[in-house]
Amino acid sequence: MVVQSVILKRTFDLYKEEYEEAALRALNSGWYILGREMEDFEQKFAAYMGVKHCVALNSGTDALILAFRAIGIQPGDEVIVPAGTYIASVIGVTENQGTPVFVDMDDFMEIDADAIEAKITDKTKAILPVHLFGQCSRMDKIGEIAKKHNLTLIEDCAQCHGASFNGKLAGAFGDMSCFSFYPTKPLGALGDAGAIITNNDELAERLRMLRNYGSKVKYYNEINGINSRMDEIQAAILKVGLKHLDEGNRGRRRQAQIYMAGIKNPKIVIPPIYQNAYHVYHLFPVLVEDRDGFGEYLSENGIKTQVHYPIPPYVAECYRDWGYAWGDFPHAEKYARHEISLPIYAGLTDDEVQYVVDVINRY
Repeated sequence: MVVQSVILKRTFDLYKEEYEEAALRALNSGWYILGREMEDFEQKFAAYMGVKHCVALNSGTDALILAFRAIGIQPGDEVIVPAGTYIASVIGVTENQGTPVFVDMDDFMEIDADAIEAKITDKTKAILPVHLFGQCSRMDKIGEIAKKHNLTLIEDCAQCHGASFNGKLAGAFGDMSCFSFYPTKPLGALGDAGAIITNNDELAERLRMLRNYGSKVKYYNEINGINSRMDEIQAAILKVGLKHLDEGNRGRRRQAQIYMAGIKNPKIVIPPIYQNAYHVYHLFPVLVEDRDGFGEYLSENGIKTQVHYPIPPYVAECYRDWGYAWGDFPHAEKYARHEISLPIYAGLTDDEVQYVVDVINRY
């Protein structure tokens, strides 16, 4: 048996007719940018999230960049970020000339909420929790810290569509929350797409200007903006995905339960889950001492895996001038060196998941 890390065609085939109808509807409309499909998706996603505004964009990275631009991050301003994350989270800060201040991870592979307050200075302007792998960070604690220090709270929700903490959806805690709709995400487009949600009317208006060259009216450019607009086809596709988001999350949670109940090999460590978190398992990470050897073993048995993320942003080549080194953030380093993600996605069969379990238990 061969089990791929992800097969996007299977996810597409689950709702093939709906996706095709949506794409053709957008094509036949004759309007492809800033049209009714995008506006309708914005309204539907805002309603799903229980917020006032959704601003649809070209990508999740643009969402992060524009969120920090909207609050005026500039040289000298600091933003609290997790040490172990995908580099796009940090790019949102550095593209606005801000300074990321790293906080190590906790035992749950999320930012250590108990370590945030010690990193706050008079230069700190915002906190960026990143909800990794499909689990929401400790937003009760992080929200209290942001409120206490009068800091903007921006959530990176690229991997957690439909996840929740204490019954509240990830993304509903922040002043702004940034989403990626990259094709592999729980809610995925068939290309690049992203969005920011907020309850703040002024921020929403500013974000809509920022995504469209800084203008409300064509040729009247009031602020420095960029071109970051979700196209009509992706918006139509995402409306289909949104209808089936909770169903897909339930499917991945079922797959995760098979993994958690079935894996008995003591060499494989499954990270714990917060007791009050609803995990949607965008990914299923495990920790293995000899990751390379384990990955080769799985590959020899037809199982394809991925690693998230082998080079933390604080030691990335592009940021070498910051002077950080391996060892500065022990938990982030441990995950970077030992994490490997098992197959989990909409369209993966229970038999395939069980095969992965059986192979792992023989390792």
